[in-house]
Amino acid sequence: MSFIKSKGFKYFKNFVIGVGAAIVMLGALFKIQSWEGGSEMLTAGLVTEACLFLLLGILPPDKDYYWEKLYPGLEQYGSSITPLTAGATSGPSRPLDADTVENRLGGMLDEMQVMSKSLGSLKALQEVDFSQTSDQIKSMGNFYTKMNEAMATLNDTIDDTKLYKENVNSLNQNLSSLNSVYGNVLSAFKG
Repeated sequence: MSFIKSKGFKYFKNFVIGVGAAIVMLGALFKIQSWEGGSEMLTAGLVTEACLFLLLGILPPDKDYYWEKLYPGLEQYGSSITPLTAGATSGPSRPLDADTVENRLGGMLDEMQVMSKSLGSLKALQEVDFSQTSDQIKSMGNFYTKMNEAMATLNDTIDDTKLYKENVNSLNQNLSSLNSVYGNVLSAFKG
Protein backbone atom coordinates (compact mmCIF):
# COMPACT_ATOMS: atom_id res chain seq x y z
CA MET A 1 0.00 0.00 0.00
CA SER A 2 2.90 2.42 0.55
CA PHE A 3 3.58 2.45 -3.22
CA ILE A 4 0.02 3.71 -3.84
CA LYS A 5 0.54 6.51 -1.31
CA SER A 6 3.91 7.50 -2.78
CA LYS A 7 4.42 10.80 -4.52
CA GLY A 8 5.71 9.06 -7.66
CA PHE A 9 2.59 6.92 -8.03
CA LYS A 10 0.30 9.96 -7.56
CA TYR A 11 2.25 11.85 -10.23
CA PHE A 12 2.11 8.84 -12.59
CA LYS A 13 -1.65 8.43 -11.98
CA ASN A 14 -2.33 12.11 -12.77
CA PHE A 15 -0.08 11.93 -15.84
CA VAL A 16 -1.89 8.87 -17.24
CA ILE A 17 -5.31 10.44 -16.55
CA GLY A 18 -4.26 13.60 -18.40
CA VAL A 19 -2.83 11.68 -21.36
CA GLY A 20 -5.93 9.45 -21.55
CA ALA A 21 -8.22 12.49 -21.54
CA ALA A 22 -6.11 14.15 -24.25
CA ILE A 23 -6.32 11.02 -26.41
CA VAL A 24 -10.12 10.92 -25.98
CA MET A 25 -10.38 14.60 -26.95
CA LEU A 26 -8.15 14.18 -30.00
CA GLY A 27 -10.00 11.00 -30.98
CA ALA A 28 -13.32 12.86 -30.75
CA LEU A 29 -11.89 15.71 -32.85
CA PHE A 30 -10.58 13.26 -35.48
CA LYS A 31 -13.92 11.42 -35.48
CA ILE A 32 -15.99 14.62 -35.79
CA GLN A 33 -13.79 15.88 -38.60
CA SER A 34 -13.82 12.42 -40.23
CA TRP A 35 -10.03 12.33 -40.30
CA GLU A 36 -8.13 9.09 -40.67
CA GLY A 37 -7.40 7.25 -37.40
CA GLY A 38 -10.19 8.94 -35.46
CA SER A 39 -11.92 5.69 -34.53
CA GLU A 40 -8.70 4.09 -33.29
CA MET A 41 -7.71 7.16 -31.24
CA LEU A 42 -11.17 7.44 -29.72
CA THR A 43 -11.18 3.73 -28.85
CA ALA A 44 -7.68 3.90 -27.32
CA GLY A 45 -8.57 6.95 -25.25
CA LEU A 46 -11.86 5.52 -23.99
CA VAL A 47 -10.24 2.19 -23.08
CA THR A 48 -7.50 4.08 -21.22
CA GLU A 49 -10.08 6.18 -19.37
CA ALA A 50 -12.17 3.10 -18.54
CA CYS A 51 -9.09 1.40 -17.06
CA LEU A 52 -8.24 4.52 -15.08
CA PHE A 53 -11.77 4.84 -13.70
CA LEU A 54 -11.62 1.17 -12.71
CA LEU A 55 -8.28 1.80 -10.98
CA LEU A 56 -9.64 4.89 -9.22
CA GLY A 57 -12.63 2.86 -8.05
CA ILE A 58 -10.35 0.21 -6.55
CA LEU A 59 -7.86 2.57 -4.88
CA PRO A 60 -8.89 3.95 -1.50
CA PRO A 61 -9.57 7.69 -1.45
CA ASP A 62 -7.02 10.04 0.07
CA LYS A 63 -7.88 11.31 3.52
CA ASP A 64 -9.06 14.91 3.56
CA TYR A 65 -7.38 17.10 6.11
CA TYR A 66 -8.95 20.39 7.12
CA TRP A 67 -5.81 22.16 8.22
CA GLU A 68 -7.45 25.60 8.13
CA LYS A 69 -9.40 24.61 11.26
CA LEU A 70 -6.21 24.07 13.21
CA TYR A 71 -4.31 26.90 11.51
CA PRO A 72 -6.73 29.82 10.99
CA GLY A 73 -5.72 31.93 8.03
CA LEU A 74 -4.10 29.02 6.17
CA GLU A 75 -6.27 29.63 3.09
CA GLN A 76 -5.10 33.26 2.93
CA TYR A 77 -1.90 33.85 1.01
CA GLY A 78 0.96 35.31 3.04
CA SER A 79 -0.77 35.13 6.43
CA SER A 80 1.12 34.57 9.67
CA ILE A 81 0.04 31.16 10.89
CA THR A 82 0.28 29.74 14.39
CA PRO A 83 -1.69 26.71 15.55
CA LEU A 84 -4.64 27.21 17.88
CA THR A 85 -3.16 24.70 20.32
CA ALA A 86 0.20 26.48 20.55
CA GLY A 87 1.15 27.24 24.12
CA ALA A 88 2.92 30.27 25.51
CA THR A 89 6.32 28.74 24.72
CA SER A 90 5.82 28.61 20.97
CA GLY A 91 6.15 32.33 20.35
CA PRO A 92 3.98 35.42 20.20
CA SER A 93 0.75 33.54 19.49
CA ARG A 94 -2.12 33.47 21.99
CA PRO A 95 -2.64 30.18 23.81
CA LEU A 96 -5.98 28.47 23.46
CA ASP A 97 -7.52 28.96 26.86
CA ALA A 98 -11.02 29.04 28.29
CA ASP A 99 -11.42 32.79 27.69
CA THR A 100 -10.46 32.48 24.02
CA VAL A 101 -12.85 29.59 23.50
CA GLU A 102 -15.62 31.41 25.40
CA ASN A 103 -15.14 34.58 23.31
CA ARG A 104 -15.27 32.62 20.07
CA LEU A 105 -18.32 30.65 21.16
CA GLY A 106 -20.01 33.84 22.39
CA GLY A 107 -19.48 35.44 19.00
CA MET A 108 -20.85 32.36 17.29
CA LEU A 109 -23.87 32.41 19.62
CA ASP A 110 -24.58 36.06 18.73
CA GLU A 111 -24.40 35.23 15.03
CA MET A 112 -26.72 32.26 15.53
CA GLN A 113 -29.27 34.51 17.30
CA VAL A 114 -29.18 36.99 14.41
CA MET A 115 -29.63 34.12 11.96
CA SER A 116 -32.54 32.80 14.05
CA LYS A 117 -34.29 36.19 13.91
CA SER A 118 -33.74 36.34 10.14
CA LEU A 119 -35.17 32.86 9.71
CA GLY A 120 -38.14 33.88 11.88
CA SER A 121 -38.80 36.78 9.52
CA LEU A 122 -38.60 34.45 6.54
CA LYS A 123 -41.01 32.07 8.27
CA ALA A 124 -43.48 34.96 8.73
CA LEU A 125 -43.23 35.72 5.01
CA GLN A 126 -43.83 32.08 4.21
CA GLU A 127 -47.11 32.16 6.13
CA VAL A 128 -48.45 35.23 4.28
CA ASP A 129 -51.24 34.40 1.86
CA PHE A 130 -50.43 35.89 -1.52
CA SER A 131 -53.22 34.07 -3.37
CA GLN A 132 -55.36 37.22 -3.73
CA THR A 133 -52.45 39.40 -4.85
CA SER A 134 -53.03 38.79 -8.55
CA ASP A 135 -56.68 39.84 -8.24
CA GLN A 136 -55.68 42.92 -6.26
CA ILE A 137 -53.11 43.91 -8.88
CA LYS A 138 -55.73 43.53 -11.64
CA SER A 139 -58.16 45.62 -9.59
CA MET A 140 -55.52 48.33 -9.13
CA GLY A 141 -54.85 48.26 -12.87
CA ASN A 142 -58.55 48.74 -13.58
CA PHE A 143 -58.65 51.60 -11.04
CA TYR A 144 -55.73 53.35 -12.73
CA THR A 145 -57.33 52.87 -16.16
CA LYS A 146 -60.61 54.42 -14.96
CA MET A 147 -58.68 57.22 -13.26
CA ASN A 148 -56.82 58.01 -16.49
CA GLU A 149 -60.10 58.02 -18.43
CA ALA A 150 -61.63 60.40 -15.88
CA MET A 151 -58.60 62.70 -16.09
CA ALA A 152 -58.86 62.74 -19.90
CA THR A 153 -62.58 63.55 -19.67
CA LEU A 154 -61.83 66.29 -17.14
CA ASN A 155 -59.18 67.72 -19.45
CA ASP A 156 -61.70 67.73 -22.34
CA THR A 157 -64.22 69.44 -20.03
CA ILE A 158 -61.70 72.16 -19.18
CA ASP A 159 -61.12 72.80 -22.88
CA ASP A 160 -64.88 72.94 -23.47
CA THR A 161 -65.27 75.35 -20.52
CA LYS A 162 -62.63 77.70 -21.98
CA LEU A 163 -64.40 77.64 -25.36
CA TYR A 164 -67.76 78.30 -23.66
CA LYS A 165 -66.29 81.27 -21.77
CA GLU A 166 -64.89 82.73 -25.01
CA ASN A 167 -68.29 82.31 -26.70
CA VAL A 168 -70.08 83.99 -23.77
CA ASN A 169 -67.63 86.93 -23.91
CA SER A 170 -68.19 87.25 -27.65
CA LEU A 171 -71.96 87.08 -27.10
CA ASN A 172 -71.76 89.82 -24.43
CA GLN A 173 -69.82 92.06 -26.83
CA ASN A 174 -72.38 91.43 -29.55
CA LEU A 175 -75.26 92.16 -27.13
CA SER A 176 -73.57 95.40 -26.05
CA SER A 177 -73.23 96.42 -29.69
CA LEU A 178 -76.81 95.42 -30.39
CA ASN A 179 -78.05 97.39 -27.35
CA SER A 180 -76.27 100.53 -28.51
CA VAL A 181 -77.71 100.10 -32.05
CA TYR A 182 -81.17 99.49 -30.56
CA GLY A 183 -80.74 102.57 -28.32
CA ASN A 184 -79.82 104.68 -31.40
CA VAL A 185 -82.83 103.32 -33.33
CA LEU A 186 -85.15 104.20 -30.40
CA SER A 187 -83.64 107.69 -30.15
CA ALA A 188 -84.21 108.20 -33.87
CA PHE A 189 -87.87 107.23 -33.58
CA LYS A 190 -88.48 109.52 -30.61
CA GLY A 191 -86.80 112.43 -32.07
